[in-house]
Amino acid sequence: MNAVTFHVPGKPQGKARAKTVRNKHTGNTMSYTPETDLLYENYIKDRFLNKCNGMFLERGKPVTLRIVARFLPPKSTSKKRTALMLDGKELPLKKPDIDNIVKVVADALNGVAYHDDTQIIMVVAKKVYSSLEGLDVTVEEYKG
Repeated sequence: MNAVTFHVPGKPQGKARAKTVRNKHTGNTMSYTPETDLLYENYIKDRFLNKCNGMFLERGKPVTLRIVARFLPPKSTSKKRTALMLDGKELPLKKPDIDNIVKVVADALNGVAYHDDTQIIMVVAKKVYSSLEGLDVTVEEYKG
């Protein structure tokens, strides 16, 4: 089965909106991706390429993307509440939004893990508290 699982250390980030600027001299507008997004996407690509052993899902192959976004409990939280968070009884209802996390991962792996992100037909994603911060990502060929 074609599948790659990898970990992206660090605080999970979501995809930010594209920035649009207008040239006051020409009147033209231009949109660009913020530099922090580009750096994070390149970091995700690098982590994938270190684990993939050449796996690439060609055009026409359906893709499943599985993402677990792991957040550290806030330092100011009591020990009792931290234990609840780490046991999964309290979930991280905070930014970044899960759809923006999925978007940054899907865009980062575009052309690297699969030909185009239109091949993604199933996404399983969740946010949890954990003692290890980061993203756990699995890219695999969809098997109905």
